[in-house]
Amino acid sequence: MRAEAAAAVAPPVGAQPPQYAETETYSRSILGPVMFELSELRVEGTADLPVPPTYVAPGQSPYIIAADEEFISSVKIVFNRTPLSSLLMCLGTQISMNFHFEGQGRKATEIDLLAEITTQKDVYEYEVKLSEVPKKAGLTPGLYVVSATAEIGPAEHECSQFILGYGYISGTLLQVYKEV
Repeated sequence: MRAEAAAAVAPPVGAQPPQYAETETYSRSILGPVMFELSELRVEGTADLPVPPTYVAPGQSPYIIAADEEFISSVKIVFNRTPLSSLLMCLGTQISMNFHFEGQGRKATEIDLLAEITTQKDVYEYEVKLSEVPKKAGLTPGLYVVSATAEIGPAEHECSQFILGYGYISGTLLQVYKEV
């Protein structure tokens, strides 16, 4: 008898809370969560392969660049597909990607460079790119650990005024050498 009484008092396990009348319905998550994932952090030089016999190896490393060579930093960002994600994409949510270049050694500088895009309706995958020249950006010759911090929000809508989320990705190296 005690087991039956305890089972009658314990709430059922599941998504819905107990129902007390025949007309009740509950939904605790009608819009669903918004999530995003950062991947494919890249930093690559844009110079062509050197002409023989001036090259050391058959392929030029995109991660070793001259101070006067243009390079491109990029990060892929993918949002999940929920009604709330769709709304935020449609509202024109700002994505600010701060690329961090942390110099290793005594002469390499530390610089943060910003790239911004705005989301579009029904688009859930983006690539945020930054094109820069080390000398113009203030990167001195040396080795750099590259990472990126994403700030999601606010949206272009007048009611949106907050940063909605942050993300971080790291693990790429870049070497800058003095221009020849």
